[in-house]
Amino acid sequence: MKILDACGLTCTFCHNEGTPVAIDNRHRSSGEFVASGSSGRASIYAGTNGATFLAAPMPDNDEFEQAIAALRDALELTELHLTGGEPTLHSAVARLTRIAVETGYRVGMTSNGERGERVIPDCAAAGLDRVNFSTFGTTAAELAEVQHARYRNPVLAQRKIDALKESITTCETNGVKASANIVVPDYSHAPRVHRLLDEYSPHLTVRLLNSLDRGASSIDAIERILADRGAVAEARHIIAGVSGARTIYRLPDGRRIYFKQIRPVRLPSTCTGCQFNNGTDCEEGFYGIRLYYDRTGSFQVGVCIQRMDLCLPLSEFLNSPLRREILLLRNTEYRQLKARRAG
Repeated sequence: MKILDACGLTCTFCHNEGTPVAIDNRHRSSGEFVASGSSGRASIYAGTNGATFLAAPMPDNDEFEQAIAALRDALELTELHLTGGEPTLHSAVARLTRIAVETGYRVGMTSNGERGERVIPDCAAAGLDRVNFSTFGTTAAELAEVQHARYRNPVLAQRKIDALKESITTCETNGVKASANIVVPDYSHAPRVHRLLDEYSPHLTVRLLNSLDRGASSIDAIERILADRGAVAEARHIIAGVSGARTIYRLPDGRRIYFKQIRPVRLPSTCTGCQFNNGTDCEEGFYGIRLYYDRTGSFQVGVCIQRMDLCLPLSEFLNSPLRREILLLRNTEYRQLKARRAG
């Protein structure tokens, strides 16, 4: 669930959950959206993915509660994940968390940590289960390198690094599980991984993500890093009906580290005939549904950040063949995986 569009970073590779950067497109109409603008922020697919709306802050009201309850029932959901932009910038993020928890969801969040120290305690009290921290650099130089050219300021980057560390500590203090997501394009990024493991709290779960546009070189780099640390594969977790999967490795000291990969999962009807439905252009597969709130005050449901033209208003989605297709895919693959595991 994208709860707002604002963010304090300008990462050059950001997909912004598929929606155009609102501040750069506020005077543009559908069909005129651009992938980047004067803010320095990026939404890498927005110029080509057919997005028809700009995201607005998610409301913390009865309408929101009804929307997530309807999705819960329609898709038999148990988990909701808050994203942005940067979700800690939403003034009512704790209230949204509480509503979701009371509606029956386990609630997680993806954050860059820039405001976590201030808001995570209230979110924890509201029932927040975990935070996945997107870690784009473990030093100021690393973080500055992936920002827009106008914002490659090591001093500012160091403030962001410090805020991230405080947010991780705040999670630990308040009983919220914390993990660091780090993309490894190639082996030159190994020092970042080693710093996360050596310098951050041992309670921080580290998750290594392969870079989708680097192919085998990224996977090889992660496997080499794991070998450097003496990691041993322990288990593989697959979620039926979506593309996310992860392998758990155990380090010699007993700590766990995760290797997260994308499986080639496609919606059997919706993805058929799509121009991206091949081994190189479809970067995420079917990752799950995303809930948005647009500037006209409507909830939108999306199934692909590269094909935002597939988004449907919530009321339409609930009664659509797309909803049934998602359930059928999940149930079919679950049976297949269960049978394979049984031998």
